[in-house]
Amino acid sequence: MKDLMTLEQAQPEVQRKFMAGVYLRMTFALLITAAVAWYASGSERIMGVLFSHKGLPFYALIITELVLVIALSALIHKINSLAALFFFVLYSVVNGLSFSVIFIVYEIGSVFHIFLISALMFGAMSVYGAFTKSDLTSAGRYLMMALIGLIIAGFVNLLLKSSMLDWLTSVIGVGIFIGLTAYDTQRLMKIGVKNDGSEKFQKMAVIGALELYLDFINIFLKMLRLFGKRK
Repeated sequence: MKDLMTLEQAQPEVQRKFMAGVYLRMTFALLITAAVAWYASGSERIMGVLFSHKGLPFYALIITELVLVIALSALIHKINSLAALFFFVLYSVVNGLSFSVIFIVYEIGSVFHIFLISALMFGAMSVYGAFTKSDLTSAGRYLMMALIGLIIAGFVNLLLKSSMLDWLTSVIGVGIFIGLTAYDTQRLMKIGVKNDGSEKFQKMAVIGALELYLDFINIFLKMLRLFGKRK
């Protein structure tokens, strides 16, 4: 029952230290992704490689991203916190390479504004998740089921190429990842209650940062598809 400890029962200083570590790692990864994406988008050599051979290297990056997330999740109990952080940083670099196309397809002003709006949405829901009295565990289960459905719909639309389905999945996706932001934050707050600064919690902070990173990135991407101004 310790996992269900309320926020009022938490040790604030221990919890704050854990969450600060989570957000620091997440922010660091986002900065890496943004820097790599910006640099790669301005490099003819890098873009030439990514979209050579009918774009196969680009699609290989997408697959690599999935492999890295799965590998980190599967190996987190077998590797140390430094190795876990290395996987996370590597993932943020690979993600940055794949995100380089954003600066080519969309106007830079539009990207910046939507990034800011996404950050505000993420921040608001993260604060809600941290301080709400409601238990979001049940909501988290439904959100995960909805996410699976969203992924399936995305694969289906690769074949259908329906603009309406693409719009609908983007709208639903924003809602799902906004909800997951609150759920993940609350779950991490509960974990942070027992933080003792050990290797175990250092690794948990990395995984937590990855989860929130993915929540934010997906909110941003869905908002960009809905409201981004193309060049």
